[in-house]
Amino acid sequence: MSVSLRQLKIFEATARLGRLTAAADDQAISQSAASQALRELESGLGYPLFHRVGRELLITDAGRAALPKVGLILQTLDNLIHSPGDAISGTLRIAASLTIASYLLPKLLSSFIHNHEQVDPDVRISNTEEVISAVEKGQVHLGLIEGPALHSQLCITPWCEDQLQVFCRPDHPLAAVGKLTAEQICEQRWVLREPGSGTRAVFDAAVQQVSGQVKLALALNRQEAIKQSVKAGLGIGCLSGLSIAEQVAAGDLVILQTPLELRRRFSLITQPLHESNALAQAFIAHLQKAPLAVDN
Repeated sequence: MSVSLRQLKIFEATARLGRLTAAADDQAISQSAASQALRELESGLGYPLFHRVGRELLITDAGRAALPKVGLILQTLDNLIHSPGDAISGTLRIAASLTIASYLLPKLLSSFIHNHEQVDPDVRISNTEEVISAVEKGQVHLGLIEGPALHSQLCITPWCEDQLQVFCRPDHPLAAVGKLTAEQICEQRWVLREPGSGTRAVFDAAVQQVSGQVKLALALNRQEAIKQSVKAGLGIGCLSGLSIAEQVAAGDLVILQTPLELRRRFSLITQPLHESNALAQAFIAHLQKAPLAVDN
């Protein structure tokens, strides 16, 4: 069996970028050369890495199992080329849930790049399920998620805590009372994040503990759209206190006390091989020691 580094790089790039044309551009070779390299790799390994459905390439179970091993080989080679004394550099690929990407990650990246000026950040904003998928496929070095998660192959490490808040518009009947009982939870119309988001998962789990099914007015994948919908009178909402702090301070939204347990834990998600990547390891160390003011 003969396997070349170019073949491994094409496989990794195709899995990471999702298309052979993008992988060919990433590796600065023609699409035909990339396609040939992928065929030769599959022939050498003795099993298919992708299913070909029209023009789409869908990674197989065998390909998904091979991807972390290929990533380890390529990262080991990169570490061999760059001595321990070299400056931390390169493209840092991160996938982050919306709240983290909007309210925590910018300052964390700024302070990290201040110390490592040769680092170029590449941030993907997705919901929790999509972040996990990106890490699993090797599309990013690490993910930062807001909701509870379990995965048999990935490392999920608690990072910091956050508090979700239920809120309404100032002239809502509940605003004068400032609280919401368990019975009222089922009576209200809710504007919530979409299924698959960490915020929604925490909310749904909390409601199941104290009440029945809520009346869903809208499910949206943008925090601003949820806040504007609540301000327009379409229902009451539930988001991280980080995301509504400015509107609450300005009097545009009112926080409601509830019996719901809405404290959650942000987590760091990585492949088990992340420790071999000096850039990812440096940023993870930065995350773990950086002071965070998550006080809602």
